[in-house]
Amino acid sequence: MAKKIILASSSPRRKLLLEQWGVPFEIMPCSLGEENINFPGEPGIKVEKLALMKALDVAQRTENSLILGADTIVVLDGLILGKPVNDEDAYSMLGKLSGKCHEVLTGVAMVDSEKGIFKTGHEKTKVYFREISDKEIREYIYTGEPKDKAGAYAIQGKGALFVEKIDGSYTNVVGLPYELVQSMLKEFGIII
Repeated sequence: MAKKIILASSSPRRKLLLEQWGVPFEIMPCSLGEENINFPGEPGIKVEKLALMKALDVAQRTENSLILGADTIVVLDGLILGKPVNDEDAYSMLGKLSGKCHEVLTGVAMVDSEKGIFKTGHEKTKVYFREISDKEIREYIYTGEPKDKAGAYAIQGKGALFVEKIDGSYTNVVGLPYELVQSMLKEFGIII
């Protein structure tokens, strides 16, 4: 029997990307709260570990499945920006990003729940923001879009208006890097 693919996330952006790529999958969000899995480390290694922890959490509850876990962060001058906890936090994040280049890192992990083997990796994309006025930041926060996004913006939404250019994978900035996911699925015998 072929392995079913399970996305260990409730992210509507990751769900949409997998649907657009034609990947058949089910959703089973991990039970770990992100506030409980914060630890120090180099950002690339950190997002890989977080993605793996999420995938392993779901793998414990499934059989004969390939679990896909992911975690995305924004890094500005060594400072890691996760999801804002409130509007003031979003305002602070966007103010820091204004007029600067930052990196978006997404860690990806795939776990074969039957064989107990896994693969991890991460993608890094540079994003250049134009200067954003105080009024623009406040109006953007009012839309509610920043609430559940690393760095408090959505490049696939109104947040795109702040972006001058990107260097790297667009889908990585959205939350799931196509090239990395495609390569990892191929290693597990799944071609998309």
